[in-house]
Amino acid sequence: MATVELTFSALPAHVRTARLVATAIARRTGVEESLLDEVRLAVGEACSRAVEAHRAHCPGEPIRIELRDDAGRFEVTVSDQAPSDDIKPEQPLDLGMLSDSFMSNFGIAVIEGLADDVQVIPSPKGTNIRMSWPATVSV
Repeated sequence: MATVELTFSALPAHVRTARLVATAIARRTGVEESLLDEVRLAVGEACSRAVEAHRAHCPGEPIRIELRDDAGRFEVTVSDQAPSDDIKPEQPLDLGMLSDSFMSNFGIAVIEGLADDVQVIPSPKGTNIRMSWPATVSV
């Protein structure tokens, strides 16, 4: 199992770099070419969500991404350090809501539509969004 870790400051410009790195590693681990756009978009959405949360709550703290090849799967975990006690992934979206929580849940719904498997782990110390796709070769 190979792991790549990336940290970046809460600047929107760094989201593009995270997408490029994730796509390159996904390709190297054997994710099908047809899924690479989904990887790029899901990682971009998770990182954008983290940047927004950090800019509002903890702009000086870095955002962390872990990318790994684990038993035939390409897994990406985006971790922020912003408090997230109001984000509940099991809570259905209320499209009439116009709040930060709505936008965050909307982003998570987009990620769930793009990744093969998604886990959202909120806590008062931040949120981890773990996404994975099938991969055919090990690194």
